[in-house]
Amino acid sequence: METNELKKAFQEAYKHEATAVYFSPGRVNLIGEHTDYNGGYVFPCALSFGTYLLLAKNEDKLMRFKSLNMPEVTELALTELTTPLPKNHWVNYPLGCIAQFIKRGYELKEGYDILIWGNVPAGAGLSSSAALEVVTAYAVNELLSAGLDRTELAKIGQASEHEFAGVNCGIMDQFASAQGKKDHAIFLNCDTMEFQLVPVKLEGIKVVISNTHSPHKLDSGAYNERVAQCQLALEQLRKVRPELKNLAELTEAEFEKIENAITDETAHKRARHVVGEVQRTTDAVAALQKGDIATFGKLMCQSHVSLRDDYEVTGLHLDTLAEEAWKLPGVIGSRMTGGGFGGCTVSLVKDEAIPEFIEKVGKVYQEKTGIKADFYIAQISDGARRIE
Repeated sequence: METNELKKAFQEAYKHEATAVYFSPGRVNLIGEHTDYNGGYVFPCALSFGTYLLLAKNEDKLMRFKSLNMPEVTELALTELTTPLPKNHWVNYPLGCIAQFIKRGYELKEGYDILIWGNVPAGAGLSSSAALEVVTAYAVNELLSAGLDRTELAKIGQASEHEFAGVNCGIMDQFASAQGKKDHAIFLNCDTMEFQLVPVKLEGIKVVISNTHSPHKLDSGAYNERVAQCQLALEQLRKVRPELKNLAELTEAEFEKIENAITDETAHKRARHVVGEVQRTTDAVAALQKGDIATFGKLMCQSHVSLRDDYEVTGLHLDTLAEEAWKLPGVIGSRMTGGGFGGCTVSLVKDEAIPEFIEKVGKVYQEKTGIKADFYIAQISDGARRIE
């Protein structure tokens, strides 16, 4: 949908014109999964599709929220902006961000009409929720002249997800949406928030995202369960390493020396994935910087195997897409991306092999699952910004 169409939709919904248009992108993580809330490294990039937010001041001292995907308008008084709505209400994502500004001492003295539209496929694991949070935080930061930097806006989005959506997510999704840069991926230390923008130069190769259309549901409890299992592993490891701050501090060699301290078998598998994934991510970024795309691709495949066997967040849909991709000669690497339990895979595919990739992987996937997959050739984009 073009900006002028969105402005027309705003006019129809609120009977006056929008005064500003903002955008924040979804993201895909190239490698480094379920490491962010364990203090590890991730390597995401922002995408060209995301979430748009249009707004204008109103005279009613009310905050009004409308999504073009929903028929109703949600109205809240300025005194109601720190209380979550019922569970699973979409307005909790932007509302939670506004609440974070209020918690920091900022005050909204005027009412605003807000219209939301996004073209991130919902439930695909490409962070439609983070895009919505970050675009809200970016807009409110500007409205209040708060002057918060992009890292702080990402933290506001994460806090909104924790406190209003009930998902104990890490910082990666919001960080990528806020800090993304065209043709770069973000090598982020989720413990220190230190990051490096790494050029993604894939000559003759494209990033292809394959959507299972088996939506992942992070709030189903499985995600929070993984967080708790990692915490249990950490607590047990602290009996022999009291100073340990998070799982990602351990090298694979260090982990092997003390892993027997984890008496819970499931927690042990989760921790083994995290420690190995941090090493794979570091190695993958080093390979990309040297132009060694073959090694980068192998590490992507190893990441998927670990997510399948040790973290157990893949399942039939994601495994089928990844494993069928591995069979094709033009595929450099392929893995699930995002929280798992459905969603998408991300693959590096040679340009000339993309038609065969879409045809063959799509055919087998539909035969095995009865679902038609969608495929997107990803463009790596800039982070949150004001468009008009």
